[in-house]
Amino acid sequence: MGRAGARLIFGLDPCRTALDNQPMGTGTLTIDLDALVENWRALDAKSGAGTETAATVKADGYGLGAARVARALARAGARRFFVAQAEEGAAIRDALGRGPEIMIYSGHMAGDTDMIGDLDLIPMLNSIEQMTRHMEALPDSAFGVQIDTGMSRLGMAPAEWAAVAELVLAKNPRLIMSHLASADTPEDPQNAAQLEVFKDLTDGLGVPRSLAATGGVLLGPDYHFELTRPGIGLYGGMPFADASQVVKLSLPVIQTRTLKPGDKVGYNGTWIAPRETVLATVSAGYADGLLRAMSGQAYLFNDDTACPIRGRVSMDLITVDITDLPRAPESLDILCAAQSVDALAGAAGTIGYEILTSLGQRYARRHLGGGVS
Repeated sequence: MGRAGARLIFGLDPCRTALDNQPMGTGTLTIDLDALVENWRALDAKSGAGTETAATVKADGYGLGAARVARALARAGARRFFVAQAEEGAAIRDALGRGPEIMIYSGHMAGDTDMIGDLDLIPMLNSIEQMTRHMEALPDSAFGVQIDTGMSRLGMAPAEWAAVAELVLAKNPRLIMSHLASADTPEDPQNAAQLEVFKDLTDGLGVPRSLAATGGVLLGPDYHFELTRPGIGLYGGMPFADASQVVKLSLPVIQTRTLKPGDKVGYNGTWIAPRETVLATVSAGYADGLLRAMSGQAYLFNDDTACPIRGRVSMDLITVDITDLPRAPESLDILCAAQSVDALAGAAGTIGYEILTSLGQRYARRHLGGGVS
């Protein structure tokens, strides 16, 4: 396309022109709560009869707004919610009121006693130290236990559990759980190994058990026990390949320009135009969770047309090649039907979890559906 052609098609000065009707501003993060509920129901169906399906809503509902997410799921039937820390549990209790159970993965930390007791939070005790703290400070309050079956992260080691199991069981724990390290890789033998350890440590105890998050749900009924607790699959992420799309992120175009062959783009001029090129600059960057590692790897989309990122992603701005579009768009999508959160994560050499939980607070957030006001 010639220089005059670019001017004619885009209706813009070929050097630099701000779009009159699109001032610099934030992108729009649209969160489809109906799709999230659909994902919870699908994973609930996979968990099978006789198994309760909880919901993990830690990290502010994986970055999408824990209060709205939890209310939508509670309306759909979820009665147990898992968070990482007591402070997150307090926010969910405020959103849901009394009734639903709120389980704390990190257990009973020093300084959490009043919050746990006042708000009826249920810590998953991870050590003998936590067990002692809880039973001394809140002897009549509910609790669960987490056992380490091979991830070497949270939970009592098998020897610790053996030493205190009789005392713990006398206090009627609500749940015994563990966490799979490799559930997103079904063929990994670590899954079966952890399952056997978990069964050896908990069979016949008469206490509800949980081993499966999203990946564990997909491994099949041997891993389900009495409770599953999906997380990333609710939000549209892998390994739940059949998940409905929950998130769309649209970024406003704040300027366009036409480059001559040989013009350089962005910090350190890492991309050089091989032809006459029309660039759009969009308002977002690594301050908004769009990682610098996406530079030269990821795409933005105008409907189904892929527009490659050119040059480096900077703190607040990304430059995108729109030469092949028929006209300058007012916005471009970086999360959409054409590019899932996992596809975008793959371009940045990371995982969907990191993309979702990194999405910044400068976006205008729109929650759709879910029966929330």
